[in-house]
Amino acid sequence: MSTTTTPPPAPPREAVDPTSMLPQRGVRTRPLFDPEILQRAIKDCFTKLNPAHLLRNPVIFVVEMGAILVTIFVIRDIVQGAANIGFGIQISLWLWFTVLFANFAEAMAEARGKAQADALRKTKTDTVARKLGPGGRIEEVAASKLRSGDVVVCETGDLIPGDGEVIEGIATVDESVITGESAPVIRESGGDRSAVTGGTKVLSDRVQIRITSNPGETFLDRMIALVEGAERQKTPNEIALNILIAGL
Repeated sequence: MSTTTTPPPAPPREAVDPTSMLPQRGVRTRPLFDPEILQRAIKDCFTKLNPAHLLRNPVIFVVEMGAILVTIFVIRDIVQGAANIGFGIQISLWLWFTVLFANFAEAMAEARGKAQADALRKTKTDTVARKLGPGGRIEEVAASKLRSGDVVVCETGDLIPGDGEVIEGIATVDESVITGESAPVIRESGGDRSAVTGGTKVLSDRVQIRITSNPGETFLDRMIALVEGAERQKTPNEIALNILIAGL
């Protein structure tokens, strides 16, 4: 009587994420205390001491008026040789610190928005396109000179110079600069995956793209206009600070 031994099942193979084989995205979030942003915010926080600007923030406007009055009283006491001026100096310093801190928090948020707009603008203006001319000749031109209907060639590592449609080939594209999503996407001719956005990066393969927008009409242009023109909403920290100051 023979017996058969069943071999143990092979351990399951660990799934490999195909996107891990692709280059990492080149877009990095700027640090919280970026020197350029800090420099701009420090400058703006003193510019915002103008009462005409603070009228849009009644709480901080009242605090600044109080700081000015207390400072005047302290200067008067110093000139008159008053004995107890330490308390007035402390109150004056705290009020000015509160105004400057509130202005600095607002200036930091605005500076980060301006830095984002500058980065988007730099991406748009620094892009060089390989335009496909008659007879298949490739000519390097600035992305700002492309017009709707032009055909460009993009290969691995190239930035897509403008909004368009893939008319030939298939490629993996990093759209994190636009969508914030780190996972690359596939763009190919035909179907609903042919649209590409200017400023995104080709990670692999080669495609031909027909430009569909003129300068000033691209998605990046609309984003820049939105960042620069939209009225900034107050952050939760700014709202909490205003409530605290109003209570005090």
